[in-house]
Amino acid sequence: MKAYQSDIAKFEAADTQVFGISMDSFASNREFAKQNGLTFPLLSDWKRDTTKAYGLYNETSGYGNRGTFVVDKEGKIQHIEIGRTAIDPTGAFQACDLIEQRKAAREKQQQKP
Repeated sequence: MKAYQSDIAKFEAADTQVFGISMDSFASNREFAKQNGLTFPLLSDWKRDTTKAYGLYNETSGYGNRGTFVVDKEGKIQHIEIGRTAIDPTGAFQACDLIEQRKAAREKQQQKP
């Protein structure tokens, strides 16, 4: 999460909303965000609905795997990274950049007579 916070300006420049989801309680997430200087929302999935819906819940351990999902403005998943440790935000930023490039290309194409 710290790496995403460090790159928050890049994501904002790409018209992207960053947020985290954790299975921890609201209070735990608030404290974690405060301790780590997070300025983006950290949401609580204490019922594990979102974690399960995105295929991150590990039934054996009862924990969620770490994942990064880039979802476009139409709600379509454009990029997925799954890992056991903190995930570098580079792939997510590149996916956001690619979405913006495609958007610009479509707009340019629509402007042609």
